[in-house]
Amino acid sequence: MDTTRFHSAFARIGLMSFGGPAAQIALMHRVLVDEEKILTERDFSAALSFCMILPGPEAMQLATYAGWRLRGIRGGLIAGLWFIVPGALVIFALATLYISYGAQSWAQTVFLGIKAAVITIVVQAFWKLSRRALTGWPGALIAAVAFIGLFALSLPYPLILAIAALAGALLFSHETSAPPRTAAPPPPQTLRLIAVGLPLWLAPLGLSLLLGASFYTQLASYFAQLALLSFGGAYALLGWMTQTVVQDHGWITTAQMIDALGLAETTPGPLILVTQFVGHLAGHGQGGLTGALLAGLMVLWMVFTPCFFYIFIGAPYLERLMAMPRLAAALKGITAAVTGVIASLALWFALAVLWTGSALDPAALALVVTGAALAWATRGNLLVLVLGNGLIAWLLGLLALI
Repeated sequence: MDTTRFHSAFARIGLMSFGGPAAQIALMHRVLVDEEKILTERDFSAALSFCMILPGPEAMQLATYAGWRLRGIRGGLIAGLWFIVPGALVIFALATLYISYGAQSWAQTVFLGIKAAVITIVVQAFWKLSRRALTGWPGALIAAVAFIGLFALSLPYPLILAIAALAGALLFSHETSAPPRTAAPPPPQTLRLIAVGLPLWLAPLGLSLLLGASFYTQLASYFAQLALLSFGGAYALLGWMTQTVVQDHGWITTAQMIDALGLAETTPGPLILVTQFVGHLAGHGQGGLTGALLAGLMVLWMVFTPCFFYIFIGAPYLERLMAMPRLAAALKGITAAVTGVIASLALWFALAVLWTGSALDPAALALVVTGAALAWATRGNLLVLVLGNGLIAWLLGLLALI
């Protein structure tokens, strides 16, 4: 494949990757397997399974893997950046506009519709994942403990994941796997990547510490933890982010968190770009537009840099990793816990949107109903759902009905 065709294939994926991981993976299958024949069906399935056990956005990592298969580390970087950069530019523009116009009455009305749509989206995510992950009592028990731990007890998200992994390893360890079919690469190659990647990734954190910039140190430290523990997708992470960014640090409000997710649903690229939006808002509160830009870039670096190294370090071991029963069992426990975390997120958002003080907000409830109707009518098209419900809210506001 020549350079022009290589860039064209991954640019198409990056610019058209709307609709969440399922739609993005379907798009990549069409481009990488059916059209460009970069990967075989077997390679695609194995790579997808591998990316799904890694922290971080599986669709972005799958694109990185395909680029790595074609052109090594340089190809992986190009493919991954094509998947991230278009959406990141849109997020920067949306976050800047949100800061400038988000407080106006018409914008508040539109965002009420978007918030209501987000409740539907998160409930849908919970329903889909629970049907796949909670097939027996062990998974349901782990999910219930995770829900209570996060929502009622405010336990740290990393602790919940650790408990879930241990429970999964004990409860699901009877599952077996085929023996590995390929040899591992030599250890020096892996060690070199770690020796280069780790200091490169943590450089912004070290610089913030040296400069005594406490906000940026806290920001980099938190999103570094998030990058290491980002199992279960953006919806699971939002539960932890709400706990940390809103409740613990007070950098943004719950309403802003919901708005961030709603706007992130309208952009191409991985949904985890919502973290950039959150960083942008938090940084603006500390240092205006310059602070917002620096914080947004720092979050992008801390969240996405390790995703590249997960692929570059782990891909050569792909089949060996996929053949480890204990690892598969622990990850199954984490998936069950993520279901409970998403349920707690849905309840947090519903309480924030539907209740004004101690009273139920009838306008918000009506918009949740219209959002559910749109989700059913469009078969879960997230872009249409978010924009459509925002438009409905705006029209109802013009008619003075809300």
